[in-house]
Amino acid sequence: MIRSARTWLALVLLGGLWPTSRLQSQEATSSADASTVLCTVSLAGYQDHVLRIRIVLPPGDAVRQVQLPVWNALYQVRDFAQFVSKVSAKGNESEALSVQKIDKSTWRFEGAKDGATVEYEIHADQSGPYGAQANANHVFLNLAEVLMYPVDSHLSPIRIRFSDIPTSWKLATPLKSVGVDFVAPNYDQLVDSPVEIGTFQESDFDEGGGHYRVIVDADRSDYDMPKLVSDAHRIVAAATSWMNDRPFQEYTFFYHFPRGPGGGGMEHAYSTAIELNAQDLRDNPQSFVDVTAHEFFHLWNVKRIRPQTLEPVDYTRENYTRALWFSEGVTSTVEDIILLRAGLLDERGYLTRLGQQITELERRPAHLTQSAEESSLDAWLEKYPYYRQPERSISYYNKGELLGVALDLALRDATRGQASLRDIFQWMNQTFAKRGRFFPDSDGVRQAAGAMTQTDLTPFFRKYVAGVEEIPWDEFFGTVGLRSVRKSVTVSDPGFTAARNFDASPAVIRLRPGSDAGKAGLLVGDVILDINGAVAAGDFDRRLGALRTGEMIHLRVRNSRGEHNLQWRVGSREEVEYILTDVDNVTAQQKARRAAWLRGESQPAGDARP
Repeated sequence: MIRSARTWLALVLLGGLWPTSRLQSQEATSSADASTVLCTVSLAGYQDHVLRIRIVLPPGDAVRQVQLPVWNALYQVRDFAQFVSKVSAKGNESEALSVQKIDKSTWRFEGAKDGATVEYEIHADQSGPYGAQANANHVFLNLAEVLMYPVDSHLSPIRIRFSDIPTSWKLATPLKSVGVDFVAPNYDQLVDSPVEIGTFQESDFDEGGGHYRVIVDADRSDYDMPKLVSDAHRIVAAATSWMNDRPFQEYTFFYHFPRGPGGGGMEHAYSTAIELNAQDLRDNPQSFVDVTAHEFFHLWNVKRIRPQTLEPVDYTRENYTRALWFSEGVTSTVEDIILLRAGLLDERGYLTRLGQQITELERRPAHLTQSAEESSLDAWLEKYPYYRQPERSISYYNKGELLGVALDLALRDATRGQASLRDIFQWMNQTFAKRGRFFPDSDGVRQAAGAMTQTDLTPFFRKYVAGVEEIPWDEFFGTVGLRSVRKSVTVSDPGFTAARNFDASPAVIRLRPGSDAGKAGLLVGDVILDINGAVAAGDFDRRLGALRTGEMIHLRVRNSRGEHNLQWRVGSREEVEYILTDVDNVTAQQKARRAAWLRGESQPAGDARP
């Protein structure tokens, strides 16, 4: 099973990071002080995808600058300033101030000593959890994509108001409300709080002292709200019990289920925004729990257990880190632990998924040349089709997940089952997150592992995290009575490889030489709109993988010559596949170790080493 949080060909940065460098509780000051920045977002032009923004700056320097971030949610410079127009400023006495644009995303003006008001319009029509969109159906905002910040005071408290909302629409956000305004202690926390405005459906539940809201913007015939809430509740209960922690009073799940292209999720400190294509949700219900478990666990790993290299956040350029293998990849490891504990995944399904992850890594020749740390560092290249070629790169989701599994098994082996991945996360939560500290990337994970085992695990990190040595799967899986079996299989081959960049449709990045796909007219660069009558969305890889040799494949594609319908018969090719199976004569100790591993728990003292 290919999951949107992990697949490479349909890659979306599900765990893309966003700043919580000054993460505070949801409680914010209820009254504005002299340093408060006042913002208004008018929806008057929402049907034309236009938002009108007013930012009132408090007294300060005579010369001021405002800036719009160049990136948000994804590790991609997206230059939101391309959508900005009609920037103007006036002084405290309403006199017009001269505004000068000094680079692509920064505006300068003078005469602001006693305060100033900046106004502009911005076009918002990028859908999905990584976007800002205003249309006739709803408004969804990642505020960093529409809201400028004062360069000299982005740490100041902010009040924001939304005006000209249609009378039948509602508003949901994790921000604290004070009257008609919403408040945040600084710009960082403000833009870490998405906003949904529309005719959404809402439900809620309580678990372990926390209150959880479920907000859904979709056609009501496309989802079952009680089922969604039930599954989300089970995930929350499993995750909070595993971490023995709940660092909030209220948490919000935002869900979009469009009938067009879409897929992925974006984590926030007090919420998550998730999008799944409606047909994918219907055909593959597992996709809902997969992405929900992944994004929910990010409230710890990334948002609170956070690598030092991402701090302080720079809104003007790429923010590089070598730790995404842990922040994203090992979140995928824990995702499955959560699903196992919640009863939403069984042992057979889990082992099948692990075999698929090993197969994915081993089929990419780049696993011998690019390390997990280098893949993390290169995240900013993911928007380029060539970078995604199997010979060029690996996925830090994929290898990071496998490293999380291997590290978990290594901890158990070093401590006779008495330490596990769970202990690493709880230790890092106490040592770093709850003390307002950031962990020093891979060294921080190694430090946590050493604290749990009283063993130097430097060789593990040198070989498999920073290095490109082959992972000896059987050494790790043998401790739980499993071995990896490598076999040659005949698989269906559509004749091409495609890649998908967040909310866009997949694009062809490679054609097999001499394939029927090329003979049918498919070209590198073609954008795939439909596959066998279904929208090419987040489930594209799954649909492609379900094709059988000899079956007809029908694609609707778009290129510089327009839209075209193509068809041909699916071919076949030989591939190597990995599966996990029992070793001969599994021992009682191995069975006990495996049972604890599948629960994500340590074993009682006295467990014998297998």
